Amino acid sequence: MAGKALLGNVTDNDLRLLRVFRAVVACGGFAAAELELNINRSTISRHIKDLETRLGVTLCRRGRGGFALTVEGEQVYDSALKMMAAMEDFKHEVDELHQQLTGSLAIAIFDKTATNPQCFINRAFAAFDELAPEVRPEIHVEPINAIERGVMEGRYHLGIIPNHRPSSSLDYYKLFEEQMYLYCAVGHPLFDTPAGALSEVGIRDCRYVGIGYHSPNMEVTRQLGQQRHATAYDQEAVAHLVLSGKYVGYLPEHYADTFVAKGVMRPLLPKVFQYVCEFSAIVRHSPPPNRVVQTLLDALVSAHPGRADFSRPGNR
Repeated sequence: MAGKALLGNVTDNDLRLLRVFRAVVACGGFAAAELELNINRSTISRHIKDLETRLGVTLCRRGRGGFALTVEGEQVYDSALKMMAAMEDFKHEVDELHQQLTGSLAIAIFDKTATNPQCFINRAFAAFDELAPEVRPEIHVEPINAIERGVMEGRYHLGIIPNHRPSSSLDYYKLFEEQMYLYCAVGHPLFDTPAGALSEVGIRDCRYVGIGYHSPNMEVTRQLGQQRHATAYDQEAVAHLVLSGKYVGYLPEHYADTFVAKGVMRPLLPKVFQYVCEFSAIVRHSPPPNRVVQTLLDALVSAHPGRADFSRPGNR
């Protein structure tokens, strides 16, 4: 797009256009955003064109090839999320002056936690809703690194992740644990091997699917000498490759139990190939949580009383 315009002051109309842009990106395209925004596609397209003209950049490609952000569009999207999160923080702080708990609350959670019998996030949300019924939660499911980065940047007010390498920019409140075992599935050479015939060397030689970012999974499997032959970025992806019968991989026991009960998965030498993840709620170390975030944080800690003695800021 020729000619780069200086933005100047950010107006109310700019914010409205940025909210439309945010919805289009979150929905994955103009057509999907129609329901979210309750406006037709041609109006959405006009708003995006107006925003591109205002910013002096092309934000996205649209056409037969589908919807995709440009490099500039990705930068604008990230900056818009940070700005809107800062505006929410400002609103929360002003509301605190009037002792009100209102606004939206962005929370990011690591995947496959709802079936964990030690996880009581649902109870925390129920208690939080009793205390702050006017607050609108926005729940995201993301990988560990995306949650940490989002909390540090202020895009998420609070995250829930497996503990791995601590950051001095975050405070940690331990909540619950998760048992991980190594599994194979029907079709894998080890699936029908008697337990007494399994060997550590034989299992280490199997094709292994591991998580592709720094995590407890990556740390433990390095210690156990397992080499990654395929890479996944969430538990669902690990499960699909394990179910192919071609790979072994670690899954939460509570998640894999359904497959084990159906007779399509089994754990392999669970006394050796296993580890425990500790999950914590994380918030930015500075500035400290506002009253809305602190209310949810207190509800999470109260809902997991077995971990309360370990739950404290700066636990690194």
